[in-house]
Amino acid sequence: MARYFKTPILQHMRFVGMNRKGVKANRFLSRRLAIKGKSIMPKILIVYYSHTGNTEKMAEAIAEGARTVQGVEVEVKRYEAPQRLVHFDAVLIGAPTYHHTMTNNIKNFLEKVAFHNVNLKGKIGAAFGSYGWSGEAPRLVLEIMKNKFEMNVLEQPLLIKYTPDAEGLQRCRKVGKIVADKI
Repeated sequence: MARYFKTPILQHMRFVGMNRKGVKANRFLSRRLAIKGKSIMPKILIVYYSHTGNTEKMAEAIAEGARTVQGVEVEVKRYEAPQRLVHFDAVLIGAPTYHHTMTNNIKNFLEKVAFHNVNLKGKIGAAFGSYGWSGEAPRLVLEIMKNKFEMNVLEQPLLIKYTPDAEGLQRCRKVGKIVADKI
């Protein structure tokens, strides 16, 4: 019996409950990923800036919709370190429109992601935000996600004029569910 588990690989297989033929491979894979610090559950990050609270309401409603899909982990944050974006399967950015453009917070965030060469290629992306007159910010964010970071984006950004009402919040929940279903 001691010879059977002599090599480190066989010892590890014994540790995770496998036999020599590799039975219980799923358990092996899940343990290996957990050991490396990676999550097995798909993860969605919703990053936003909100001065008036309107885009924040949208972010929370999107998260609510995404959480209706079982097995999906959702984080909602005002800021996230650019290097951590690689740990998520989908990234949604909430950018309200101020003076016909995105806020400096969102602009600086995207510049830091680019500066640190964060690889987001192939990840799911979406943009959303509230606006008063024009709504350019989410469109600009979506364009950057698609062209600069080569993300698979939802083609239309979610735009809500002023404060989201019940119908607008329902649209947000729908977007969250769509993104969660895609990953």
